[in-house]
Amino acid sequence: MTAVLAPSAAGLPVIGSLLDLQRDSLNAFLRAQREHGDVVRFVAGPPGLRVEFYGVFSAEGAQQVLASDSANFRKDNKFYLEVRDSVGDGLLTSQDADYLRQRRLVQPLFTRRRVDTYAATMCDEATAALQRWHNAPGQVIDLLEESTGLTLRTVSRILFGADVEAAVEVVRRNFPVIDDYTRQRGFAPVTLPRHWPTPGNRRAAAARRELYDLCDEIIERRRLHQPAQDGHGDDRPGAGTAGDRDGVADLLGLLADASDADGDRLSASEVRDQVLIFLLAGHETTATSVAFALHLLARHPDAQRTAREEVDRVLGTRRPGAKDIDALPYVTKVLKEAMRLYPAAPAIGRRAVADTEVDGYRVPAGANVFVSPWVTHRHPAYWDDPERFDPERFSPEAEAARPRYAWYPFGGGPRACIGQHFSMLESVLALSIVLQAYELTAIDTDVALSQGITLQATGPLRCRVTTR
Repeated sequence: MTAVLAPSAAGLPVIGSLLDLQRDSLNAFLRAQREHGDVVRFVAGPPGLRVEFYGVFSAEGAQQVLASDSANFRKDNKFYLEVRDSVGDGLLTSQDADYLRQRRLVQPLFTRRRVDTYAATMCDEATAALQRWHNAPGQVIDLLEESTGLTLRTVSRILFGADVEAAVEVVRRNFPVIDDYTRQRGFAPVTLPRHWPTPGNRRAAAARRELYDLCDEIIERRRLHQPAQDGHGDDRPGAGTAGDRDGVADLLGLLADASDADGDRLSASEVRDQVLIFLLAGHETTATSVAFALHLLARHPDAQRTAREEVDRVLGTRRPGAKDIDALPYVTKVLKEAMRLYPAAPAIGRRAVADTEVDGYRVPAGANVFVSPWVTHRHPAYWDDPERFDPERFSPEAEAARPRYAWYPFGGGPRACIGQHFSMLESVLALSIVLQAYELTAIDTDVALSQGITLQATGPLRCRVTTR
């Protein structure tokens, strides 16, 4: 291999980029790309304890890592090992035969036809959230807080049926603890064993235990009260399964019943891990997309007006359904542009298993590697004036002119997010229902951000809502 070693990001003499990564990894990644190019080596920690990360920032490099050369980049780098220890071995973190088996069993539950059956539940929860906004003091709401509550209730109801409020409270209280703990350990050159009784370890263990107890309790309750049936992945909307309620199957019932042609099923612990992953990833990522789409509309009245006119023209006063999504292209463009500027997964990690040339640089076997939607979505080679909000970047013509991985908020390749359609459907429905009911005016025009398991806001995102 003739490729050369990638340039190193500037850092402090002894600890390298450690402080930059821990304090503000998002800007550290952007600065590294601007100063050094599309493959950059980060060194963090003092001599003898250093950790190296290779950042890959081009669309072509991201496609290679995630898709075309994915066999050379496993999902078991340092950060994902910490995620796995925090939230279990579900689809997000599992590997090899375990992943392929889980994906095969779970995939039928996320087909477009199956997910579309959840549209009514998504609309119910969005409508209920808007009714609560009427009572907000001064009709000022925090978009992040409200979107998190909305998506938590939605995914909890779809997962657990009637057991919504308990799940919402448990996740709201414990997920931030898990997220911060995982981020700190993921970037630290040295970590203490999790079983040592430090304050941080004890807080994280208690949060993890409470989340698992919640999942176990609800799974057991479903097992005791729902008769077993022998459906095998019937994909008809409203098809009967052990999880049916009022003709719509909740995801927990479907997971418990999922089997393949050989009768292979998920074990009880695997069901629990899948439920926890879907609960955490399914609410946090979608909440980020919805909150920042509304934030951007509140800051850009012309775009808000265009989106509202489309909603009024297509829907009038009726509530939307899955069949309306294709008739709402501008609302979808707004969402995609929000996901470009604020990707819920700002970095996606891998570990190289063989020496690989990426964009002309050698990435050695064993290296921790990450691609960064945060950086690629701002790359000047693909985006003019990249910090500017412009939904028309996602016209069909503009999308066709860009490399496939210039925009990849759901990852890509064989490990792409299984819940893409779920998230897009829920987000477009929620945005449409909000636009039917309210005009939005931004109060907080900027928000500080940080990177955890997902993109995190470190301050409020307030908006005034005025009834139409």
